[in-house]
Amino acid sequence: MTVYDYMPVYGGSAYDPGTSGGQVTRIDLHSSPERSGTPAATAGPAVRLRATAYRFTLPDLPDGRYWCTVTFTPGKDLPSVTDRTVKVDYPLGTGLLASPEQIADKLGVPLPLTAQQREDFRDAISDAQSDVVAYLGRPLLPQPRMLSAVQPFYGYDMYDPRAWPVQDLDDVVTVGSYKETEDGAYDVQLLVGLNAAAERPIVRYIVAHAVEGIRNDPATSPDSGSGAGRRVTSVSAEGQSISYDAAPVAGQAGALPALDSLARYRKLVIRPLPVVAASPWPYGRGRRYSRW
Repeated sequence: MTVYDYMPVYGGSAYDPGTSGGQVTRIDLHSSPERSGTPAATAGPAVRLRATAYRFTLPDLPDGRYWCTVTFTPGKDLPSVTDRTVKVDYPLGTGLLASPEQIADKLGVPLPLTAQQREDFRDAISDAQSDVVAYLGRPLLPQPRMLSAVQPFYGYDMYDPRAWPVQDLDDVVTVGSYKETEDGAYDVQLLVGLNAAAERPIVRYIVAHAVEGIRNDPATSPDSGSGAGRRVTSVSAEGQSISYDAAPVAGQAGALPALDSLARYRKLVIRPLPVVAASPWPYGRGRRYSRW
């Protein structure tokens, strides 16, 4: 069993059906983009984690891409809505921020993938993630933390990290769940650290990095289908000259993302400023009390 988190969109914005008496009822997984016929699997209803976040528990399926339809009711007595934009690539929850199918889409490799193609693409994704980790100086997956027997601060939503005595507020903190204990306190499950899978710029860079790594790898055989090599635009009649497609310059539309475009995700290091020790009062200006 695996889980898939879904965010409903209704009327052009993120929406929370649970606050209006609605429900995210089901997800159907199909083996083709037509999303017709008998689905490969069906799951539901989803469990509401927090505002606009709903979790499906999906059955185990063979590796590959599944085209999905998600059905939810926006509110009480409102007609159901079907979302046909969801795609799920198995396996889920592997720690990789992209899937081999995403790499295949960019390379123009047809689906389904062979076992060797899948391994080659996974290796390329892992290499790309390693480069991003080295640049950011921080892991791309959040780490679990537990707060036991704590009380929330007044005035904050229970899913707001500021509602709890968290010691890691200089990092990204997400409240996963909370549970009231018998004595009226709460046990809180936290995720601390960058959740890179939810950051589209990071995912896009990793996909682009992996794709270009495969294209420019001379060891990659075009016959294996793992990559198309460099993009050729023309070849002379006798094969003595070859022209390659010129990629857009960094910063232009359609250009590959640069590594420094992820600079805002680097964790800031806070160091206290050095302070010269002051003489105690009344012989000098003290840190807390002064008469001049």
